[in-house]
Amino acid sequence: MPAAADHYDGFLSEHYTWMLGGDLGALADAQRAQLSDWGVVPVVPGPAPAAGSLAVDLGCGPGHTSLALAESGFDLVLAVDLSQSLLDELSAHAADIPAVRPVRSDLRTALRDLVRPGSADAIVCLGDTLTHLPTRGDVAALLNDIAGALAPDGTAVLSYRDLTVPLTGTDRFLPVRSAEDRIMTCFLEYPDDYDDYTVVVHDLIHTRSAPEGAWTLHARSYRKLRLAHAWVLEQCRTAGLRVVRDETGPGGAMRTVILRRAV
Repeated sequence: MPAAADHYDGFLSEHYTWMLGGDLGALADAQRAQLSDWGVVPVVPGPAPAAGSLAVDLGCGPGHTSLALAESGFDLVLAVDLSQSLLDELSAHAADIPAVRPVRSDLRTALRDLVRPGSADAIVCLGDTLTHLPTRGDVAALLNDIAGALAPDGTAVLSYRDLTVPLTGTDRFLPVRSAEDRIMTCFLEYPDDYDDYTVVVHDLIHTRSAPEGAWTLHARSYRKLRLAHAWVLEQCRTAGLRVVRDETGPGGAMRTVILRRAV
């Protein structure tokens, strides 16, 4: 079974922006408002943003959050992902936005390789990216890297799905989006071979080339980590990150945590 990066680059990337809604500009506008609500803005000593403000978007995908960070006033936004096709899509949209710098890098080493300790005003890791890491140990190590890279008054935001409680029956089928020529559904499977460590995600995408044409199924699977929310919060505290806000999305699975460096 392919790793998450291979799944996205080899299968999901061509559908990813459509899956999110299809309009990167509109997605960036909505994300900018959300970032502001979370307090993710450049440090402002006076009426203008601080010179040299740095934000890092870990697992940026096609880049709507990176675009939102640039629109929020950050001078440099490192948009980090392993999917070259998604980074290429972002590069095309950000051609006239010099603040956005797409970088192909492994999240497990990106902050240590790209960011000076204590220099990042904002670090975001959204869209369930944490669960795409290979092991829980990698998650804990990344949280340590985030704590080390954050500026003293910087802000970090994590969002991820807590999939520790298995879904059953038809609840395992999760509609994603549908249109006249494309339908996407996810199916979750909880195998015994990894106990409670991972969930297998089956992405099912039906497409057709003409309004009256036949539907074609494209399907591929990969594993995601099952991260308990209490465990993630404990790892944040162990890494030296202070939880300043903790949100639960509709249905209770998606969790968002806003963090600052512990004093």
